[in-house]
Amino acid sequence: MDSAVLVAIGDELLGGLRREENCAFLARHLHDAGWTVERLEAIPDGDEPILDVLGRWVGRTDLLVLSGGLGPTHDDRTRSALARYLGCPLRSDSLYDKVVGCCFGERRLLFERTRDTQSMIPEAARAVYNPEGSALGIAFDRDSTHVLAFPGVPMEYAAMARQELPDLFAGSCRWASVIVLGLPETVVVERIPEVVGDGELHVSVLPAFPQVELVIRGDPVRVADAEALVRSRFSDALPPGCHSLAEAVLWEARRQGRTVTAAESCTGGLLQGTLTEVPGSSEVFRGGVVTYSDEMKERLLGVPRGLLEEFGAVSQDCAEAMARGGLWFCGVDFSVAVTGVAGPGGGTPLKPVGGVWFGLASRKKNGGAESRAFHCLFRGGREEVRRSAVSCAMAELWRMVRDGRPSLMPCFEPGALGDATA
Repeated sequence: MDSAVLVAIGDELLGGLRREENCAFLARHLHDAGWTVERLEAIPDGDEPILDVLGRWVGRTDLLVLSGGLGPTHDDRTRSALARYLGCPLRSDSLYDKVVGCCFGERRLLFERTRDTQSMIPEAARAVYNPEGSALGIAFDRDSTHVLAFPGVPMEYAAMARQELPDLFAGSCRWASVIVLGLPETVVVERIPEVVGDGELHVSVLPAFPQVELVIRGDPVRVADAEALVRSRFSDALPPGCHSLAEAVLWEARRQGRTVTAAESCTGGLLQGTLTEVPGSSEVFRGGVVTYSDEMKERLLGVPRGLLEEFGAVSQDCAEAMARGGLWFCGVDFSVAVTGVAGPGGGTPLKPVGGVWFGLASRKKNGGAESRAFHCLFRGGREEVRRSAVSCAMAELWRMVRDGRPSLMPCFEPGALGDATA
């Protein structure tokens, strides 16, 4: 079995200023293709840390991929470190002309100004074309190890990885993914002992509220059988091929020829943004509304002023009225509404920070609407509350589209994933 080591370079990673994405991206594809990823490392900028990694892993692994340090600034040291390791000078590679030739205007002028750095690679190495940026990648072989160095920009890294390692992205991966809603990981695992106990399968359990993802790897036939068994045990498993709740909502609505909307308060458009991140969302998502103030809830969604005065914006009645209003305002089949206290302030003993009401509404054949509401209390800071609320709303929107009406109860077991009550 082939082995790989992935290394991310940059002081900003170690300082927590930027999240590392590249190693995780490539590691998954390597794993899916049957490789063994021996190590993921993050190291600071500088020649010495890079030389240390090369000294430890060249000759001990089949593939070593470096990410970062190929920019035009003083702290980008990957080129010089690789040249020192190979014992050769840097040279300007003509492949950079292709990079410049694909650009026009100010972008072309910028790339020309950085030619003295961006076009340079060690004389004993091969230049790797960058289809998304200006910095050339670097490739060489030493002591049975294939070494690749790519820029740290995720879009550029991914494009160059697909270009240089095409077999990893050929679609012949021996894996399956099943996403289950509303249950803690211990319960999910307990229901599928045959799968998790199969020594010929590798099963990863990845919890992320409000779902648990099972990634199953192994022989293609055994993987297919295991996936079918898992799906037979859980009624709230996302459809095959759907890797997110947003994808599941749009897939189900598209399959039925139905449309959806969202009416948001405390999430401020985050739910709608998550839906529209999926390509083709315009087929089923016509638009939505963000009504942050009581005035907008009344003016755009028709929430009665008396209701707001009596119960407040963070209430069952308001959430249900918002969902119904979104249904008629956007002229769609299904509507979800979110209103709550995201924090850090604004909470009261009766309406604490983290408390969120969700409204669900579906259009009936007779022209009326059916609606329900439920409440969740989320832990964490403002961002955690908002993102949890989006995930919760998306889960119930998918179930509503699938079933044709709002569910009588949310899919979350009380106490399992926070305090959720109907």
